[in-house]
Amino acid sequence: MGSGTYEGSRTLSQSAGHTIGREAEGYGGIERDRTGQAEAFDAIGDAYDKAFPHKEAQLAAGEWLTTSLPAGSRVLDLGCGTGLPTARQLADAGLDVVGVDLSASMIALARQHVPEAVFHQLDIADLVPGGPHDPGRFHAATAFFSLLMLPRREIPYALRMVGELLLPGGLFALSMVEADADDVAISFLGNTIRVSGYLRDDLRKVVQDQGFEIIDESSYPYAPASTDARPEEQLFLRCRWPV
Repeated sequence: MGSGTYEGSRTLSQSAGHTIGREAEGYGGIERDRTGQAEAFDAIGDAYDKAFPHKEAQLAAGEWLTTSLPAGSRVLDLGCGTGLPTARQLADAGLDVVGVDLSASMIALARQHVPEAVFHQLDIADLVPGGPHDPGRFHAATAFFSLLMLPRREIPYALRMVGELLLPGGLFALSMVEADADDVAISFLGNTIRVSGYLRDDLRKVVQDQGFEIIDESSYPYAPASTDARPEEQLFLRCRWPV
C-alpha cells in the first residue's frame, strides 16, 4: 500500500499490545490491538521514503491546506511518519505543525527532517479531547494513509475525534487506499502489518456519517518503486468540519 500507507501506519499505540483505559473510553471503549505495528515501521525507517518517492497527490492535498490557511495556523499531522513530505511542506508554509506517530524510529526521523515542528509518539486514540494527551485545537488536520492501520471498528471513532480536535470550520485532508479490507495482514517492505480499507462510496459514507462535509475528492493509481509493495488506487478527500 502506498505513498503514505504508511506515512501513517503509525498513529497507533505507544504500547505494542492490547490497551484500554481512559483514552479508550472516549474512543468508544474499544480495546486496541497494535501488536507488531510500531515494530514494523521501526524496522522500515527511512527505507519507506525510498520505496515511495513520488507523492504528487499527497503534496497537492498539502498545498490545498497551505493555500487555504494563514501563516501560524495549527495543523495536526496524524501518522506523520518521517515528516516527509507533509510536515516539511506545512512547516515551510509557515504553519504550526504537530505530528503524531506510533513508531519511535519515524518520530526520530521526523524531528531531524522538520526540527521546527513538534512530534509525539502516541496513538491516535490517546488524543481524546479532555484526556491527558489532548493536543489542543487545530485549524486543520491531515491523515495521509494513517487510518489504514486501524481496524474498521475504530475508524469512525478516529474520524469523530479528528473533528472534535478541529476548530469550527477546520479543514481535514484524508487519504486511503481503495480496498475492501478489514484488519488484514499483508507483507510490506519485508515486514508484516495489518491494514484496512474501503471502496470509495463506503469511505465517503463513513466520513460523512461522522459529520464532515466532503468538498472535493480524487483518486490516483500508484505504483511504488519497490517490488515489495503492491500497486494501489489511492483515494484523497478534502473535508471541512461544520462551523
